[in-house]
Amino acid sequence: MSGLVSRRTFLGHCHRAAALAAFTPSSLVYGQEPANGFPWKAGIARSVITPEKAVWLAGYGSKRSPEGKLHDLWMKALALEDTAGQRAVLITSDFQGVPRSMSDLVFAEAEKRFGLKRDQILFTFSHNHCGPRLGDDLIDYYPVEADQEELVQQYTARMVTETVELIGRALAALAPARLQQGSGKATFAVNRRNNREADIPQLLADGAALKGPVDHTVPVLTVTRPDGTLAAILFGYACHPTTLSFLQWCGDYPGFAQLELEQNHPGATAMFVNTCGGDQNPLPRRTVALCEKYGHQLAVGVEEALKQPLTPIAATLRTAFEIVDLPYLMVVSRDELTAYRQDRNAIRARWAERLLKKLDAGDTFEAAYPYPVHAWKLGGEMLVIAQGAETVVDYALRFKQKYGPGTWVMGYTDDMISYIPSRRVWDEGGYEGGSNLFEYGRPALRWAGDIEERIAATVEKLVAQVRAKQ
Repeated sequence: MSGLVSRRTFLGHCHRAAALAAFTPSSLVYGQEPANGFPWKAGIARSVITPEKAVWLAGYGSKRSPEGKLHDLWMKALALEDTAGQRAVLITSDFQGVPRSMSDLVFAEAEKRFGLKRDQILFTFSHNHCGPRLGDDLIDYYPVEADQEELVQQYTARMVTETVELIGRALAALAPARLQQGSGKATFAVNRRNNREADIPQLLADGAALKGPVDHTVPVLTVTRPDGTLAAILFGYACHPTTLSFLQWCGDYPGFAQLELEQNHPGATAMFVNTCGGDQNPLPRRTVALCEKYGHQLAVGVEEALKQPLTPIAATLRTAFEIVDLPYLMVVSRDELTAYRQDRNAIRARWAERLLKKLDAGDTFEAAYPYPVHAWKLGGEMLVIAQGAETVVDYALRFKQKYGPGTWVMGYTDDMISYIPSRRVWDEGGYEGGSNLFEYGRPALRWAGDIEERIAATVEKLVAQVRAKQ
């Protein structure tokens, strides 16, 4: 799929007039930059990833065949190079979840073609539930239909090729740039564990305080060229992109936010990362109008950051990466799987059937899962901590407090895996912390209780590496 496909203008539903009236065009804000002081090199590339065939929409534990689109889905890449020639590439995408079986192929080919090691690539996905299935992600969520499985395999293979080519185009586009960061705020994310969805409209109408931890920060990174033009806006938020659950391709609220920002700043590429939104939902939800509203609110949060003085980032780049084994509480047995084959929960029954076939074929189940953790340091001003899967908000709050201002904490990187509970959430149980790993195809029902500390120890080691004096 060509990365030169034109972007369809789609802001009729995005409060276009209000947005254009409220904000100063980027050419005026950034046109006052001096001609020097652009020590970074940055390259940006983008590709339309909207399926051309009827790959089912991902998520929600059911068969959902697509019926058109609200707007295209995108994958985008930001390549960076510091003054010493150190490089790294961040990929953002409108995928629901990228499985290890796909991302590992991308990492291997990127190393072969571009010399990039695993620590130099972050492959993020928004967790958008109006995007397509990929590989064996959530494999037991869906009824098994041979034609659909073939379509998913074909599309996934195409996306591996597309991702590698995207990385190459971003590297080829490296050119002088200035990086700056700031932050805004958006308040539509709600802790879904502590607030009943049906109660939210009345609670909001009453002005009542909602319960539970949240992270309403909108971190923002800008890429500016020597001529003053804004080339890219990278921003994040901690919230599930699950406003919509219908049958049309759409980027959910992050898609609308990116479209609005690109309309506000012609020529700029807007890129979204999901920070730690595993237990956060946009509430209320289920209508396009609400999705547009949340996208607009997120874009406003970004614009608020852009209107404030931004912090320049010195042109030094250090990256580190490690796999940490996260143990399961107990690996499932053959007897348990045999009983689950008759389970009334269709996902659990399909899971049991598939794993029994693996045992019959002579396979064995690992007692732990290899979990990816990254740390990037940009200058002395920005620290990126990136983790696999659906991290709950506690991880962001913990690491930002520990490592200080300028710290970004992202989940949904490299591998979908499952929910990653904190110890608090594990103790409380429930959907994100209890015995639900079967939904993600893992050979167990629950993580061991110490996974937060295992992850935190790995993060501490990686941060020490990237912060160490050279």
